[in-house]
Amino acid sequence: MWRKAAWLAFVLVLNGREISNWTALRFEVTMAPGLLDAPQTGRLLLVLSSRSEPEPRFAIGRPGLGGPFVFGRDAAEFGPGRTVVVDDAAIGVPLERLAQVPPGEYFAQAVFMWNPEIRRPDAPGNLYSAVQRVRLDPRRGGTIRIELTYRIPEESPEETEHVKFVKLPSRLLSAFHGRPMYLRAGVILPRDYAREPERRYPLRIHIGGYGTRYTHVLRMMAEGSEFRRAWLADDAPRMILLHLDGAGPYGDPYYVNSANNGPYGDALVQELIPYVERRFRAIGRPEARVLDGGSTGGWVVLALQIFYPEVFNGAWAYCPDSVDFRAFQLVNIYEDENAYVNRYGFERPSARDDRGDVRFTMRHECQVENVMGMGDSYTMSGGQWGAWNAAYGPRGADGRPVPLWDPKTGRINRDAVEHWKRYDLRLVLERNWPTLGPKLRGKLRIWMGEADDYFLNNAVYLLEEFLNRADPPADARIVYGPRRGHCWRGASEREILREMAEVIERALGRAH
Repeated sequence: MWRKAAWLAFVLVLNGREISNWTALRFEVTMAPGLLDAPQTGRLLLVLSSRSEPEPRFAIGRPGLGGPFVFGRDAAEFGPGRTVVVDDAAIGVPLERLAQVPPGEYFAQAVFMWNPEIRRPDAPGNLYSAVQRVRLDPRRGGTIRIELTYRIPEESPEETEHVKFVKLPSRLLSAFHGRPMYLRAGVILPRDYAREPERRYPLRIHIGGYGTRYTHVLRMMAEGSEFRRAWLADDAPRMILLHLDGAGPYGDPYYVNSANNGPYGDALVQELIPYVERRFRAIGRPEARVLDGGSTGGWVVLALQIFYPEVFNGAWAYCPDSVDFRAFQLVNIYEDENAYVNRYGFERPSARDDRGDVRFTMRHECQVENVMGMGDSYTMSGGQWGAWNAAYGPRGADGRPVPLWDPKTGRINRDAVEHWKRYDLRLVLERNWPTLGPKLRGKLRIWMGEADDYFLNNAVYLLEEFLNRADPPADARIVYGPRRGHCWRGASEREILREMAEVIERALGRAH
């Protein structure tokens, strides 16, 4: 009888409070007036960090177990006067639920991602709160209130003598998306550009790693940088550099025509490049256009050269994203049944360190993006896996990208695979080599570390197997760096510039 009475007392009273007054831990997020012209639908993210600096919001999207806790949920028609609750129904990473957060002191911050043109946490127009110190104990429950009070401003990078910026309305992309869309880019001018007003220059189209913004040209031209020294050297070849923007409606748009992003490839070739060539006195001929980039940019420059073989005169690709989908990182999308678990039943790695240890798995990295994505799906995250899925995959009846695999289980959707074949670069080359081969001869150059962090070297091996037996000959160049990781580039900036200039000069000479 005593034990029964004690048990009833425990049920009725918890930490000195009656259970009728107890509430599970929850955050109530509101919005200050004046931040939005109208309510918006987007993704609300709550970040709990052990430190206040850097601000917790800057860690959103980073995989790993040592970072802050991030929780996400959709927020429909969110505006002033509305409260959005983040509680145990929200999904999280690296903890799945808010109730699992260890008791302690945290620094909390909320972010509202709603910008439909640029899907990333730091996009202009997105809202965020001040960093708030909180003490949490899910066993005690309670309600914590956070107000969004800041709006990320529009970009306004400052131009310099050598650095200029472009924001071009895109007719093609606006028609596809049904709203105003823009192509943004950075431009680096050659030495003595202003002193030689009659001179015309070749164009080097450059694409950075995943999500690299067009404003990166300011860092490239920072005092003391290797690029600046090579670019402004007395004997440097003179050309114009066009740096593409790595931000779009579903993350990096990868600058190919796609069912979800729209005609980014055509917009680049038909709108942006002609505009830049007219405005900045470029030669404006295919013989005088070259491409280079690393990681995401490495894949993009190969894709642009392959899909528009007569528009460009060569691609210099460093550590490109998977160029053969039999090795989409470690997934064979044609044969594997699950992206998260390999054929042996073990969790599939997504990244390794320089000793070969697993940094994080596919399941973990995709969960990071599930937390960021509308509908609890990586396909709407704006992250790496979401961007690949949007660029390569079909569009669903709901207007959103169809997932190649289930966001939660990793099971591969066979119905989506056929659409992906259009972007398997090795497959595209193999199927179309009689036509493409003569146009691409000598134009493909790849550098790849054989210990690439993301296992991207495996796909390059498969591509090389085809190029070595291609008829007519490909005359492609693939250089491997033994024991080298991601972003290894086997040539200096000075060497690359000189090689590009030589290729352009020979082609222009032949054209004459």
